[in-house]
Amino acid sequence: MTDFRPLILTARPDAATLRRFADLRRRYYPPALNRVPAHISLFHQLPGSELAAVVERLRLMAREHPAPAAEAVALRSLGRGVAITVRSPALIALHDDLAAAWEPLLIPQDRHRFAAHVTIQNKVDPPVARATLADLAATFVPWTFAIVAIDVWRYLDGPWEHLQAVALRPAPGGDGWV
Repeated sequence: MTDFRPLILTARPDAATLRRFADLRRRYYPPALNRVPAHISLFHQLPGSELAAVVERLRLMAREHPAPAAEAVALRSLGRGVAITVRSPALIALHDDLAAAWEPLLIPQDRHRFAAHVTIQNKVDPPVARATLADLAATFVPWTFAIVAIDVWRYLDGPWEHLQAVALRPAPGGDGWV
């Protein structure tokens, strides 16, 4: 039986960075609204009926693209929250290749320019968001990390169900973290 509920694709950072993002999200995100793990969104909604084709394309892409290096470069105000901006030309290239392959399947939100980030806080009053931004800015130092996999999730009207992880191969000269 085909499951038509939407798919979400995220880029998974290395384990230490994922823990760091998760800890920040646990600290600052409103607990009642924090129903999904810390993540870097690649695609917000692909057709659930295309799961097999999506996973197959990801596996092909994983052979073509080495695991992208990334950098947490800055804090960004969301008005009612805070995000960490992620810079990665290789992740942008990976995203663009996938977007070209899936162009007919993309919703308008996924057709916009890709801007990698991790939302640390959202849906709070602006003064709370400004206080969070100031708190984080006091100690924020950019850091580098690796994107080690692409995760495929099923949207469940709020929470997400993890369906599959497609590991990315280490970049040439990488340290074998996949």
